[in-house]
Amino acid sequence: MKKFVLACLLSSLAFAQKDPPARMNAAAEVLSEVMDTPDRSIPQDLMNKAECVVIIPGLKKGAFIIGGKYGKGFVSCRKEGGIGWSAPAAVRVEGGSFGFQIGGAETDVIMLVMNRRGADRMMTSRFTLGGDASVAAGPVGRDATAQTDAMMTAEILTYSRQRGVFAGVSLSGATLREDDDWNKEMYGRELHNRDIVKGAVAPPVGSQKLLAALNKYSSRKGQ
Repeated sequence: MKKFVLACLLSSLAFAQKDPPARMNAAAEVLSEVMDTPDRSIPQDLMNKAECVVIIPGLKKGAFIIGGKYGKGFVSCRKEGGIGWSAPAAVRVEGGSFGFQIGGAETDVIMLVMNRRGADRMMTSRFTLGGDASVAAGPVGRDATAQTDAMMTAEILTYSRQRGVFAGVSLSGATLREDDDWNKEMYGRELHNRDIVKGAVAPPVGSQKLLAALNKYSSRKGQ
């Protein structure tokens, strides 16, 4: 029964998150709003070192006895040579926690994939944060640095923004999958995420604002 209710919840949340171009624009707005607040943003040095960026605008959290998290968004990776960003590939985040919850919540999520190993793992059809890839809550602020054990070893740094508050948050246990339906809708043919971000695939209609934001805040990979 619990699995059935959770499946119904995730299905209803998925239905509410249609229209890839609109969500790509929302993802661009999330990144811009976060990075334009220097004292509470992703540190620029970490942004510059990231191999890939995942943005999930408006991740939903169910308000039922069985709580479910569901969000659809996009991943883009550095182009070969470290200059510019790839066409975006569609992803969805799913996670469930059993227990009583009061009220629902909507959260913007940003993930930085910090090395090639993490990027390769993310290109599988499905992987679990903290299981298949090491994950840590990312630091925020102008003077924050990555010089801690967690930051040095984590393959993915995760952030969330809820009601205007932006902070590092652990998403360990959440599942990230490629969204085949949205990729087909965006590109007009079946493509896996690896084909999109590692190949010479032309960006889809509606992605210009997102790619412009990524290039504005980190056009070239740092060391």
